[in-house]
Amino acid sequence: MTSQTILFLILGIITFSYLLNQVLDYLNLKSRKSELPEDIKSFYNEEKYAKAQEYHKTLSNFSFLTSAFSFLGSFAVLYFGGFGFLDQLLRPMVGEGIVLSLSYFGVLFILSDILNLPFSIYSTFVIEERFGFNKTTPKTFIVDKLKGYVLTVIVGGLLIGSLLYLINNIGESFWLYFWAIAGVFILFVNMFYTSLILPLFNKLTPLEDGELKTAIEDYSQKIDFPLDNIYVIDGSKRSNKANAFFSGIGKRKKIVLYDTLINNHSIEELVAVLAHEVGHFKKKHVIYGFAISILQIGLMLFIMSQMIYSEAVSQALGGQQLAIHLNLLAFGILYSPISMISSILGNILSRKNEFEADAYARLTYKPEALQEALKKLSVDNLSNLYPHPAYVFLHYSHPPLLQRLNELGKA
Repeated sequence: MTSQTILFLILGIITFSYLLNQVLDYLNLKSRKSELPEDIKSFYNEEKYAKAQEYHKTLSNFSFLTSAFSFLGSFAVLYFGGFGFLDQLLRPMVGEGIVLSLSYFGVLFILSDILNLPFSIYSTFVIEERFGFNKTTPKTFIVDKLKGYVLTVIVGGLLIGSLLYLINNIGESFWLYFWAIAGVFILFVNMFYTSLILPLFNKLTPLEDGELKTAIEDYSQKIDFPLDNIYVIDGSKRSNKANAFFSGIGKRKKIVLYDTLINNHSIEELVAVLAHEVGHFKKKHVIYGFAISILQIGLMLFIMSQMIYSEAVSQALGGQQLAIHLNLLAFGILYSPISMISSILGNILSRKNEFEADAYARLTYKPEALQEALKKLSVDNLSNLYPHPAYVFLHYSHPPLLQRLNELGKA
């Protein structure tokens, strides 16, 4: 392909992606039911439901704005060769090779973050504040940003630096070596995320002795689950929204409950939520997810190796010569249709896994307790109970609430 053909292909991909997501957002917005439906009146009062409707309308309108800003900016930069211009600007200052590429990505990261900062501030301190979710202070927001920068520089720098070194020194077989590095990295994150990374931003404390811990231990003994790592996370430090998750592999596995979840739910509901998380472990969802992600990365790297040394790709982004960093940017866009397909398949599998985890909780504990927990979570988080099916198909990793309640209600 010529550089012009590649550029038009890139512009076509980002345009299609933008229009598709706008249509889906519009359909999802219009699928809302303005009046309180009969099937949820038992747990959703009119005032809370109206607030949820307004919340999702506000989020959708904000998404329309931010998406348009991102699309128009990206389209303009690509069309007028802005990425190539930055490459030519940096070359006389930092030289060639890995240093140039790392500097290039560093500048792009800073510029992107500066442009997105007003939107992030507005989302946190205006929208989330307006609907009673935000607990983030300006100090916490700034500290989180600084920690994020440090983590990005260290982890991102090491990973991108390793990739660039292999590309520059190994040749087309670089992808095999980096595939191994990526696999080790993902395994490390799976095993140590809650031990090393999460504590940088949140405080994790072992669940205290008491009625809740006793109930959890009784359930664990009943199902023969080796439970020694249950932690409470101070999610209320940033938001009133509640959650729980399972992390880790082998002896490094942990179940993490948000303090907001504990504060708003009964002991039976909390044990039911834990039963759901245990279901993920018993069904080996974490291991299967790890294996699938490794395969996806291998496919992506192999395809990358077929175009990473193409000068025409660099020229499509406005470069005057072969530039690996320009080709990595272009690849990220050119690969996005495949990425979207794998994401859809991943979401289908994830929704199946959620149903399986719910079924495990239904069979080993009390289905009505999990139903009540899910209802409370949806009400407290102002969840959208009537998302459009097309939006669910493309974007939802969890089934909509009413589908989950229906499955839990089955004998």
